[in-house]
Amino acid sequence: MSCEQAVVAAQALGLERLEAQLLLLHALGKPASARSWLLAHDTDLLAHDIAASFQALSLRRAAGEPLAYIVGSKEFFGLSLKVDARVLVPRPDTETLVEWALDLLQLPGLPPELKILDLGTGSGAIALAIAHSLQAAGRQAHVTAVDASADALLVARDNACGLGLTVAFVQSHWLQQVDGNFHLIVSNPPYIASADPHLPALAHEPLQALTAGADGLDDLRQIVEEAPGSLSPGGWLLLEHGYDQAGRVRQLLRQHGFLQVQSRRDLAGIERCSGGHWLG
Repeated sequence: MSCEQAVVAAQALGLERLEAQLLLLHALGKPASARSWLLAHDTDLLAHDIAASFQALSLRRAAGEPLAYIVGSKEFFGLSLKVDARVLVPRPDTETLVEWALDLLQLPGLPPELKILDLGTGSGAIALAIAHSLQAAGRQAHVTAVDASADALLVARDNACGLGLTVAFVQSHWLQQVDGNFHLIVSNPPYIASADPHLPALAHEPLQALTAGADGLDDLRQIVEEAPGSLSPGGWLLLEHGYDQAGRVRQLLRQHGFLQVQSRRDLAGIERCSGGHWLG
């Protein structure tokens, strides 16, 4: 079987062509950036062990396992993050939250050393993207990443080490074990309703990181209620939420005393994040 024949066989299983190419590169021990190599070697014959490995990988993907879990990594905000079944796969939509956070951290009047908190860090994607961007800009920042899952924190710590970034990690259910006050709190918490019909498609990812009660707002309610006690005067709270939850999250923020409450849209035009300003 040639490289091209292997890709076509994977497509016959229901894989997209790009996914098939990325899996084949993984089986060959080549980086995801080497797709041009495949085009130049499409008639090369695969060794038996490589072909068998690729078929096994293709069957895993056809069964619904996320591509990122199979290859062991996912790019987020320009960073390559290790991911596995202990954490959610970082989504491009969440980059909207990072971009908003970085915009706010450029506002005048902030102290020289920023204090930032990421609640429910998972793979560390948000915390590490913010820390990396601030470091590249020469800004001083103390970034703390929180997760209730010890397993998730192991993944996040591994990513921080691999990227050479200094981030403090705390095991806590939201803010229960968090000390101090922060200029910015960001979070991408669970926000899917427990009976949502889309959940079966996410069966390979950790359920506790996806669902939050009957309406999907349980964790968002708790964070909005508790966040003022951990925000410095003038701080901001930014939250990712579901495609149809922006209005309800804005209402929660206003009810708990946040000002300048607003939402931001993702690249698809969906109100993906909402936040507010805490005057203290």
